Order: sequence, then C-alpha cells, then structure tokens
Amino acid sequence: MACNERLTERIRGYFKRRKGLEEKRMFGGLCFMVNDHMCCVVEKDRLMVRVMPDRYETLLSKPHAHEMDFTGKPLKGFLFVSEFGYRTAAGHRRMA
Repeated sequence: MACNERLTERIRGYFKRRKGLEEKRMFGGLCFMVNDHMCCVVEKDRLMVRVMPDRYETLLSKPHAHEMDFTGKPLKGFLFVSEFGYRTAAGHRRMA
C-alpha cells in the first residue's frame, strides 16, 4: 500500500516555506527531512513524528498517539499518530 497522498500533500503544504526540506523514501513511506534531520514520515495512513524530549510523555498520552515501534523496541522521541489525530488541522496542531 502506498502512503496516504492526501496526508502527504498536507505535510508538503505545512513545510512549503521551510528551507532545508528534503523528501526521501524510507520506512515504507515518505520521510520529510529538515536540515538533514528526520522530522516526520507518512507511512500508509499513519503519521510518524519526531517530538522534543520534554514533550514526548505528554504527547504519548494523547488518544491517537502511540510509541513508534518497527523492531519490537520503541524508539523514544518518535510517535505514530493515527488518522483521527491528524485528520483535521486542529488535530494536527494538538500534536504539535
């Protein structure tokens, strides 16, 4: 399954004025890199986001956020956000 094109376009719009943005295919989806650092990934209908360490636990407690886990071990600093957490602009801002 390809990554969610609608979400991909929303992310592109969010970063459209940002310098240093690069898109790369990885994790079975499309990764958005800012200044050579992974920022977020659109993978199927999931959004993976990098979060600041001091916000990680707070954001993890949100109903549509889950630990990022590809290998059986969660990677701190990254979260998966299900569609209900990003389907509206307000939901997107709540995860910021």
